[in-house]
Amino acid sequence: MAGGTTATTRTEPWTEQKPYLQTGFKEAGRLYGQGVPDYYPGATLAGFDPSQTAAQQAMLGYAMGPRPAALQAGAENVTLGQMAGATPFSDTQMSDLLAGNVRTGAGTPYAAMANVYGQQYLSEIAKNMPAVRQQMVEYQPGGGSRGDIAQANIVNAASKNLAQNLAGMYSGAYEQAQAQRFPAAQMQLGQRAAGQAAYPSIMGAPMSMYEAVGDVGAQRRAMTQEAINQAQQKYGYEAQAPQTALSQYMANISGDYGGTSKSTPSALSSLGQIIGIMGAISDVRAKENITPVGKYKGMNVYDFNYKWSPERHRGLMAQEVEQVKPEAVGDINGLKYIDYGKV
Repeated sequence: MAGGTTATTRTEPWTEQKPYLQTGFKEAGRLYGQGVPDYYPGATLAGFDPSQTAAQQAMLGYAMGPRPAALQAGAENVTLGQMAGATPFSDTQMSDLLAGNVRTGAGTPYAAMANVYGQQYLSEIAKNMPAVRQQMVEYQPGGGSRGDIAQANIVNAASKNLAQNLAGMYSGAYEQAQAQRFPAAQMQLGQRAAGQAAYPSIMGAPMSMYEAVGDVGAQRRAMTQEAINQAQQKYGYEAQAPQTALSQYMANISGDYGGTSKSTPSALSSLGQIIGIMGAISDVRAKENITPVGKYKGMNVYDFNYKWSPERHRGLMAQEVEQVKPEAVGDINGLKYIDYGKV
């Protein structure tokens, strides 16, 4: 069996559609020849705000300057001194303080006070001695041992008074010194500890201020970046507007633009098509025992059997479909069939 004849099928857009398609194709060619739009020409990243730059420079200048280094060294020295048990006293003073000593020698305030008490002692003896001598003369002219005893009593009394004054002075001085020097030492050490505790906040205070300035700059930069983003969006919209308009235009006029196809079926394929189509033959002349059973898309549906078979089928009649959708009806060897895919 020889091969079949080549079949050529050609369809064209409907007449009213052609001028719009021609306009769309012409515009597409123009846009293609024009090329893609240029990339957004402006800046796409907002730079640092002047406030941010100033804050950064100030932070770097402060952090790398002499002040933090000096504060750091001072704080370290205080900390090391505290770890070594440093006090505001010299080693000698601290030894005396811990031993309970009170220095009373020359060059101390107590030496001067002792000298005052000594002068009072001599003054008291000198004041009472003439009276003793007068009594001695009156009692025993020429003197005697009783006068020596009286003088000795005066000296002993004055010496006892001197000793009591000196003891009271030294005792009071010692107690007063202890009462005053320990609180003073604690106050000094407490101040150092307070300074050490305040060190981080002192160091961080300028940084906090600069960070606040930087935050203001960050807000300004964000606003600038938002303006750039919106400018980019506007630019992109305007740059793509012609292509968008053309796409919408072509979508609105889309449809069957037409075309040409050719096929040369072989003898076997033609035979297969014939056999397949026989199952879809809907020519009323090939059917019998036809009974209407309903509607499909406004067309009558029937139950029937082909004249060459008692098997019942259900479907449309090709002659009726041809009146409504001629493109869904074909012909083979004089019998009409329906392409249900086009119904």
